[in-house]
Amino acid sequence: MAIKRSGNKWLVDVQPGGRGARRFRKTFDTQAEAKAYDSWLSTQVRTTPEWQPAKRDLRKLSELIKLWFNHHGSGLRSGDDTMRRLLAAANAMGDPTADRFSVDLFAQYRTKRLAEGVSANNLNREHAYLRAAFNELARLGHWSKENPLGKLRQFKIQENELSFLTTDQIRSLLESLEEARNPHVLLIAKICLATGARWSEVESLRVSQVRGGIIQFARTKSGKTRAVPVDEEIITELSNHHERFGKGDSFFEYAWSAFREGVERAGITLPDGQMTHALRHTFASHFMMNGGNILTLQRILGHQSLIMTMRYAHLSPDHLSEARRLNPLNALRGSSNAGTVK
Repeated sequence: MAIKRSGNKWLVDVQPGGRGARRFRKTFDTQAEAKAYDSWLSTQVRTTPEWQPAKRDLRKLSELIKLWFNHHGSGLRSGDDTMRRLLAAANAMGDPTADRFSVDLFAQYRTKRLAEGVSANNLNREHAYLRAAFNELARLGHWSKENPLGKLRQFKIQENELSFLTTDQIRSLLESLEEARNPHVLLIAKICLATGARWSEVESLRVSQVRGGIIQFARTKSGKTRAVPVDEEIITELSNHHERFGKGDSFFEYAWSAFREGVERAGITLPDGQMTHALRHTFASHFMMNGGNILTLQRILGHQSLIMTMRYAHLSPDHLSEARRLNPLNALRGSSNAGTVK
C-alpha cells in the first residue's frame, strides 16, 4: 500500500525501487501532498541510478573461479592445481551465487574443515588463493564489489622448529642412500645439500641448467630463476650420472620414496612435513654456522623477503654477540671494577 490515511494525516509507505530496495515512510497533512511526494520518489528511481536497487549477481562461485583461470590462472605455473583446490572449496561450500558468497560463509566452511582435521596451513592457502582470485577478477573488470575475503584474517600459525641434520647425521644419511636400489636418490640429496635447492627443483634438473660450474634453477616456487655455483666434483658426478642413467635432457627420475626409506634406515627422525625439505634447512643452517652472510643466503635460497631467511640468523657464530658486551649487567660490572682501581 503506497498511500493511506493515518488518523488525520496521510501516510506514504513505499519502496519505489522494488522489493529489497530502500523503504520510505513519511506523513502529510493532505492527500495531494502525499501523492506529489510519491510521484517524486518514483521519478527519482527512474532517473537517478544510485536509487536503483542493486541487481543480483547470479553467477556461481565456480563460474568466477573458471573465469579467473581462463583470464589469468592458466598462465601460472601452478594454475591447474590452484583451480582444482578452489573448485573443491566452492563445491564444499555449496557453490553459492556471487551475491551470496560472503566472509561469514567462508569462515564457517573454514571452521568445519579445521574440525575435520585439515591443517590451518592448508586453509590459509585456500584463503589466500581465493582472495587473490577476486583481486585479479577486479583488475580484469569482472568484479566490481569489495573483495569478500579482503578483511578476513588468516589463522595464526605457530612456526615449527626448523630441523637440520648434524654432520654425523649427514654422513649416516649419505651412507644409507648409497645402499638404495634407486640410482638417483644419492646424487639428488647431495645436490640439495650443496645448493639449498628444493627436492623437486633438483629432481627435475636438466642438462641445459648446468653450465660453467653453476646450476641454474628455473622452475622455482617463486617463479624466478636463481643460479648457485657448485664445486667441480658435483659437476663431474652429474656428467657421469647422465651418461649412465639420464633420459634425454633429464638427469634424474622420481626418487622421493627412496629418500624416505634411506632416512628410516639411517635412524633419523624428522618432523612431519620436513622430509626432503630438511636438506634445504640443513644447507641454510650450516651455511650460517660456518659464518655465511645472511643476504647471500637469501639470494641462494631465492627468498623474496629477508624475513624468511632471518629464521636461520640465530645460528651465526656472532649473532647478537653484542648482547654479552652491551648488556647493563656487564656495564655495572665494568663501573664497579673501575671504582676499585687505585
